Amino acid sequence: MDIGVTVGDDLDRLAASPAAFDFVELGVGAGSLPPESIDPDRLDRALAGRDLAVHLPYSQLLTSYAREVNDAIVAYQRRLLEGAGELGAEKAVLHATSADRDDVEFRETAAEQLRRVADAGREAGVEVVVENVGHQHRGIQLSVLGDIARQTDTAVCFDVGHAYMEGGNEAIRRFLRRYGDRVSHLHCHDVRRRGDTHIPVGAGEVDYDAVSAGLEGFDGTVALEVFTDDDELLVDSAERVAGHLDAEW
Repeated sequence: MDIGVTVGDDLDRLAASPAAFDFVELGVGAGSLPPESIDPDRLDRALAGRDLAVHLPYSQLLTSYAREVNDAIVAYQRRLLEGAGELGAEKAVLHATSADRDDVEFRETAAEQLRRVADAGREAGVEVVVENVGHQHRGIQLSVLGDIARQTDTAVCFDVGHAYMEGGNEAIRRFLRRYGDRVSHLHCHDVRRRGDTHIPVGAGEVDYDAVSAGLEGFDGTVALEVFTDDDELLVDSAERVAGHLDAEW
């Protein structure tokens, strides 16, 4: 199991992140860092031997009611994935969002859009992992996300904190019990119901024993999404996650 750290779209922050991490997850795309603007040599120096994952645009919807817009969304994500693949990225995180998450019939459109983007990733040599953001207004609900990920044979980036914000520790248990086999990538951080999010692991209310129970033998990748530049806190969170998942790090 490899453990990495998210760094937003900041190459300087990437370079300064602890060398102990196996990979770094970098934000790319509109409003972030276009892949074509990245100097490959500078990126290689910043990675210093670590692997690369990317996060596709945070605010880009996956679906629209207009077919032409859906085609444009897929074309845009395809371009980003091709650029990420050329930079050596192995995984790309995609937010599971929808123009109307409550329209049951529209879920087939969401599934088709996800399939198309995941296929574009495969063609670019990048594994697309779809992330749960059901706690947000346009985020697809956990149970729906699990169903369409299975339907489209797409891997999941399970964000532990987002799941907790959507439905508490029971939502974590329920999703992993039903869809844990789809999880290839984790976003790990801690949260509190009062609104504190992306805090160090162990500082909040997430039951990481529930995570370990639902992912026994997990051998994917884990990205810490702890919003701090304190290296000691990042490393401590990584060690805590590794301990919960019974992995060496």
